[in-house]
Amino acid sequence: MPHKTQDTLTPSALWICAPGEARLLPADIGSGDLLQMRYSAISRGTERLVLSGNVPTREQDNMRAPFQEGAFSFPVKYGYCAVAERADGPNVGEMVFALYPHQDMFRLPPDTPIPLPPGVPPARAVLAANMETALNVVWDSAVSAGDRVAVVGAGVVGALVGYLAAAMPGTEVTLCDLDPARGALAARLGCDFAAPDRLSGDYDVIVNASASAAGLALALEHAGPGATVVEASWHGTTPVALPLGGRFHSQRLRLISSQVGALPPERLPRWDYRRRLAKALAMLTDPRLDVLISGESDFADMPRDYATILADPATLCHRIRYT
Repeated sequence: MPHKTQDTLTPSALWICAPGEARLLPADIGSGDLLQMRYSAISRGTERLVLSGNVPTREQDNMRAPFQEGAFSFPVKYGYCAVAERADGPNVGEMVFALYPHQDMFRLPPDTPIPLPPGVPPARAVLAANMETALNVVWDSAVSAGDRVAVVGAGVVGALVGYLAAAMPGTEVTLCDLDPARGALAARLGCDFAAPDRLSGDYDVIVNASASAAGLALALEHAGPGATVVEASWHGTTPVALPLGGRFHSQRLRLISSQVGALPPERLPRWDYRRRLAKALAMLTDPRLDVLISGESDFADMPRDYATILADPATLCHRIRYT
């Protein structure tokens, strides 16, 4: 833990030092207002690829987190789901969200973090970055009221995409996952559920959030004529083979990518990244979303537990608490 004095601050951060190896090491504190971390969250899909060293060489600049230190593959300080308390400045005590790695204390310019909206508890606000991604997926998919929607892969992002789509009038939303335990999660979020071998019929919009070639092939199989298939996964260095000789051509399917690093072109005249993140935070008032928090650990235990958490397929959003 950092030594808190006005003269010297020595924060600790979680550094990935080698494949499968994480350590707590001293970190730069930055400049600006002092922020004391209260919670951060592990984003399993992305951080698992970072931990394994599977960030493609040509994508390393694109995949940098906003306040990342080091470089892919190692050593690197990574993460982007941080809830902190202002420890100095005119708004001392205010709870804020920042796209910052796992670190117990840091400084940022005063206008960089986003204050938590009323009704969003700090412990749930760690979902903001995932909600921002899901919101971008929904925008890219152009899902609309009355559509029949399927989401393949009921991880945090997939579940949030289903949650947002299910809130539209008349939509019929099915979450599809290999884990039957995700059926209760789907019901909690207002969605139907199907195992991959039980997904049936054609869909107007189908999103792959499974990070698997099998999931994307399943999406293509169940897309209706002329439907949109959205690839929301990041596959890293893993090659993906697709069955494009069947329905893809005959049904004139539309396959698009969705990535949170870019806003949909039609929204650029009105939206920027800060507005999108602020909106994602404001959409976290629903207590049902707490079902996406699958566990919680102390920051001090991360060197021991980080790789295990990321390897566990039952992990959704794993929250880290700081004292």
